[in-house]
Amino acid sequence: MTFAFSAAFPLPGDVDQLQSRLTAPGGLDQCDSAQQAQLDRMIAALDLATLVELAEGSADGAALYRRWLDLRPRDPAASGIWYNLGARLNAAGNPAEAALAFARALALKPDFWAAALGHGTALEAAGQPQAALAAWRRALPPPAERVLLHNQLARVLEQTGRLADAVAELRASLQISPDQPDVLQHLVHNRQRLTAWPPLAVDVPGVPEATALLHCGPLACLALTDDPAVQTAVAADWIARKMPAPDQTLAPQAPYGHRRLRIGYLSSDFCRHAMAFLIAEVLEQHDRDRFEVYGYCASAEDGSAEQARLRAAMDHYVSIARLPDAEAARRIREDEIDILIDLNGLTRGTRLAVLRWRPAPLQLTYLGYIGPVPLPELDGFLCDAFTVPAEIGAAYLPLPLRIEGCFQANDGRPPALAQVDRAAEGLPPTGFVFTSVTHHYKITAEVFADWCQIVAAVPGSVLWLAQDTAEGEQALRLRWQDAGLDPARLVFASRVAPERYRARLALADLFLDTFPYNAGTVASDALRMGLPIVTRSGQSFASRMAGSLLTALDQTDCIAESRAEYVQKAIRIAETPSLHSDLRGHLKGGAWHRTLGDGQGFTRRLEETLVGAYQTRSEHLLKGGAAMAEPTAQEP
Repeated sequence: MTFAFSAAFPLPGDVDQLQSRLTAPGGLDQCDSAQQAQLDRMIAALDLATLVELAEGSADGAALYRRWLDLRPRDPAASGIWYNLGARLNAAGNPAEAALAFARALALKPDFWAAALGHGTALEAAGQPQAALAAWRRALPPPAERVLLHNQLARVLEQTGRLADAVAELRASLQISPDQPDVLQHLVHNRQRLTAWPPLAVDVPGVPEATALLHCGPLACLALTDDPAVQTAVAADWIARKMPAPDQTLAPQAPYGHRRLRIGYLSSDFCRHAMAFLIAEVLEQHDRDRFEVYGYCASAEDGSAEQARLRAAMDHYVSIARLPDAEAARRIREDEIDILIDLNGLTRGTRLAVLRWRPAPLQLTYLGYIGPVPLPELDGFLCDAFTVPAEIGAAYLPLPLRIEGCFQANDGRPPALAQVDRAAEGLPPTGFVFTSVTHHYKITAEVFADWCQIVAAVPGSVLWLAQDTAEGEQALRLRWQDAGLDPARLVFASRVAPERYRARLALADLFLDTFPYNAGTVASDALRMGLPIVTRSGQSFASRMAGSLLTALDQTDCIAESRAEYVQKAIRIAETPSLHSDLRGHLKGGAWHRTLGDGQGFTRRLEETLVGAYQTRSEHLLKGGAAMAEPTAQEP
């Protein structure tokens, strides 16, 4: 959110000579002393309406404001002119000077709330977020503007990691104006990150939990429910608010007929990101006799080896980071992409709005977002027979497009690993170590209660979690003690570089998965490092991710279908050394590399799925149809 302020006193005026000087080369400065004296007399005599009209209509308006203020520093209206000068400077990209101008306005009129808002905006733009927060807190605007103030405060507090304070500001904003879906989305997700359970109990009059759920946002929803129909409704609400349909589509009404199918991958995560680690080998392994690979990158330049590897794996790399959605779509259309695969879904940085222009005949989504993406211009989402069984497929939009085997791409290259040991990670030298290195928003009250029950049942065991938010960690520690467990048995791991993160997974004994939002990339990393997993599978794709991985590894006995079974399986593995040894031995015997880590084999299966979908889509285009039917040949 930003504030844009117009002139404070816009009335007509007529000072032709001064106006001519303002528009002349050099503006007010290119004149002799006699002319300058005459100009000063004219400027000092200006009424406020004429002053503002001249300043706002001139490229040299800031200079006119400054000259007037020098000549009439004690004028009762000086605070308003300092404010206008600040707005002018801020709009011109000079936030530091703008902040000084707003501060002068406040010094003359301390209750000038609009100047306080502008002061904070300029300070934030100048890279001083804490000073901006202090400035905004001094503002006392009317109710409508107070909503904007609370939202500004919440945004910066959230960005600087002060989530509890952000929640307070979001709630205050909603108490003034409850009909703010975006504010409600941030409130619910921040409560998840704080482990403030239940997250939907937002304590705002006029906002029941059903409304909080509808507007919670696609990502938060995956950790709130495993009902695909509810997830679809939440995602559809978000898309309707954020991505209006354009008035035209770009794709041809018939297939291009290229000898090699042109596959375009679209993402804002072609950088050091979890998705990039998964997709890299697929880009490298694509059969160049059959496919030509384009990458449409909306990522920031991070200079990472991962980003360099991804770009090297593409036949054509196209940066769309600075292109509006319409221009990015037209570029894709000009490249005659046959299959466009979105790798973001409904995650941060998404460019799904590009797909609303229908720049490619076949448009799919994959990997980035593990849930329904009900965008009308999507023809399917890539999954597998376990994550979206046939009996659940009808609940999803777009249509499920199933890859044979496991849905998840992986990089089979040996990862770099750091030297680690239990002592250095704060773990006891002996005893069973349960772990779940996941973001706190995925941890629900039920999951944490199950973990407490599991650890309590296994003497000498500890639970090893990842650090996320300081407030969330403190809340978990308090609940741990309320469950009667020794505080020393709850250990938090700091966030570290990938080579250390992967290596230390092998220090644990059993990974306890979250529900309804399973681990995905982290689960694959754990299995690769020889760490067994116990997961619980429900109805949604997100709640069946880890189950798909375990199915591929022939460890289906580690998949539970209820809370009680999940707890029982975890305790049994911890208390049965031979069972635990068998599970770990199977993983350490190369099972991951033969299955999930077979990048070439996965890519061939993916390619066959894409070719089949493209043929189906082409047939519909040639028949004048617009929609695809779910391919029955891929039913389990």
